[in-house]
Amino acid sequence: MLSARGLFQEILDDDRTFRLFCSIAASGEAQGGWENGRIAALVPESMRDLAPKIARHGADEDKHGRIFHALLKKRGLEPVEVPRETDYTMLLERRGIGLTHAKLRRDEQLTEADIVIYLSHSRITEQRAADQMVMLVKYFGDHPEVGRAVRMISNDEDNHLAYCHEELLRLAREGHARTIHRTLRECAMAEIEVYRRVSLAVMERMGRILDWPPPKAALLAAGINGVYTYERVLGRHRMVRLRMPERRDALGGPAATVPVL
Repeated sequence: MLSARGLFQEILDDDRTFRLFCSIAASGEAQGGWENGRIAALVPESMRDLAPKIARHGADEDKHGRIFHALLKKRGLEPVEVPRETDYTMLLERRGIGLTHAKLRRDEQLTEADIVIYLSHSRITEQRAADQMVMLVKYFGDHPEVGRAVRMISNDEDNHLAYCHEELLRLAREGHARTIHRTLRECAMAEIEVYRRVSLAVMERMGRILDWPPPKAALLAAGINGVYTYERVLGRHRMVRLRMPERRDALGGPAATVPVL
């Protein structure tokens, strides 16, 4: 019987799949770090109080990228090029979700509406990241090789999600509620579709490397499609809901340094 724990254990145990997994994760974190860094630099004057938190968010993402590279180095592995069909961030941008890289490369101050879009997009993607890390901590939090890394990243993702909830609720009270709710719905539906595409692409690559038999590959694909159907019908409501987090001012301090793994 297939299980998430067994699947990730297979990926972890094989250098080739571990290399691909860490490379994809490191690339996504590096992109997130760059995006947040640019947004922090371009925040409108009316929202300058958010700039340090956005910068902290970006610093955390950069740190996560370095952690994944450190895990590779610890095994004596080099990162590989990320297949385009597994590039979650790029595929979201192509769907018109979030702020485009073209906009962020220009030295033009962003608008308040841009910041609402950024935070709404982050609320959706950080929910996905936080949920994934909770699962990895559950199965591998005590693992001698990756345990410390997944615990640190999971804690950071929880902070990022709390920050998005708190700031979006504040902006909703300040008159942006309609835009926030519309943007959350649009982002959630696009993210659910992109996550399905990326999950299928990653599992197809992993299956080829590990030589999974066709029935196993088909069962995994069916599971991914089942999650997709559930999220489109019911799960999306959880992704767009806002609630005041227990962790307040979660990004109010400096980013932690990368630990020795």
